[in-house]
Amino acid sequence: MTDLPQTSALDLDLEQGWLTIWFDRPEKRNAFTAALVADLHAVLDVVRDDRGVRGITIRGRGGVFCAGGDLKAFKADFQAGGSRDDVVAMSKAGAAIFDAVNTMPQVVIVLIEGAAMAGGFGLACCADVVLCESGARFAMTETMIGLSPAQIAPFVIQKLGPATARRLMLTAARFDGAEAKQLGFADFVADSAAELEAIEGQLRKQVRACAPGAIAATKALIGEIQGLPRDQVIAVAAENFAERMVGDEAREGIAAFLDKRKPDWAD
Repeated sequence: MTDLPQTSALDLDLEQGWLTIWFDRPEKRNAFTAALVADLHAVLDVVRDDRGVRGITIRGRGGVFCAGGDLKAFKADFQAGGSRDDVVAMSKAGAAIFDAVNTMPQVVIVLIEGAAMAGGFGLACCADVVLCESGARFAMTETMIGLSPAQIAPFVIQKLGPATARRLMLTAARFDGAEAKQLGFADFVADSAAELEAIEGQLRKQVRACAPGAIAATKALIGEIQGLPRDQVIAVAAENFAERMVGDEAREGIAAFLDKRKPDWAD
């Protein structure tokens, strides 16, 4: 299994093929800093092609997920000095990390305690499964401070649909975990971290019962077919399916089913 990089803004826990990435700047409410974004990119790059890493959970230390961008850094780095080009570069770096999470071949779970605001909410929209506390707080607050939710907008629309995404982005509306479930943002809601961890444990078991290569291929397929005409969807899906059918995982999986045993990737 791949060696994980050293990080200063993240705490990493790799156990039985499952990587938990903790945002570890609770004094900043785990806001996105240059160091945190760089650390997260480095970790995801290292594990992206490692099928020994079966899944990834992202959460925050200190009882809060992520407060979004570091506004003090914005003021110091981009309004007291810096240039427009610096702002563009920073924004593009944010886009790269959202893309990285969105396209990870592994199942990505986000577990939210406390709050997920602005960019933190956008990052959660890139995950495959979202778990949150019933009392957690959410909002895309960019328009309240004169900004736009620029790089998170495509992922919020992807998660919530255009109509709901527009309303929430344009009004900076605040909502809690219960409403997050109603909106389709949260897949599971519970009243405590312990209950969320129990749900996450069940999800880990479900993921470990699935072939890691098949999960990666399915996630790739989901990304590839979005927006394609129907004839192209049929062609892309057929190629994806054929590659799986003649591969080692499908041979093992079908043989295991017929032999009434677990396949070699299952616990």
